[in-house]
Formats: sequence, structure tokens, C-alpha cells
Amino acid sequence: MVSPRGDINNRKAMMFGMGLDNKDGHKRLTKGDNFVITGGSEETHDRMTETVVKVNEKLSKRGKRLEDCSVKEFSDIVQESTPD
Repeated sequence: MVSPRGDINNRKAMMFGMGLDNKDGHKRLTKGDNFVITGGSEETHDRMTETVVKVNEKLSKRGKRLEDCSVKEFSDIVQESTPD
């Protein structure tokens, strides 16, 4: 089936994280194939980065891409992947 925006197999999903607690003036930006993390304190930025890396690891173990996840499945994976 072709979606109005083109072939469904060409869909691209991205994760985007923005930290707002930066007080040291340092500009932080981390990019991956399917994510962009920007801003935040060092701790917040590292935590967001760790989360998206773990999400990608879990997706890989399931043989899935981000584009293949339902909203519910994505939400569950993020909850499992977020550091304490």
C-alpha cells in the first residue's frame, strides 16, 4: 500500500531530545542515524544519550527499526531503557 506521502517502506522515524537545564554555557549536540540530542546539563545530556542508545539496542535485538514500532511498543521500550 502506498501512503499519500510516498512508499511506506521509505518512512524515516527520528527520536529528538532537548535538555533545558544547562547552566554551564556548554553547547551539547549528539547525533545518530535516528536521533538528535541537544542541550541540557552534562548529566541530562548523557542520560538522554544513554536512553536512545539502549532503545536502539533493544530494537536491534527484536529485529526491528524505529519506523516499525507502534506508539505503545516504543513507549514501553523507552520506559525499559531509561536509566534510574
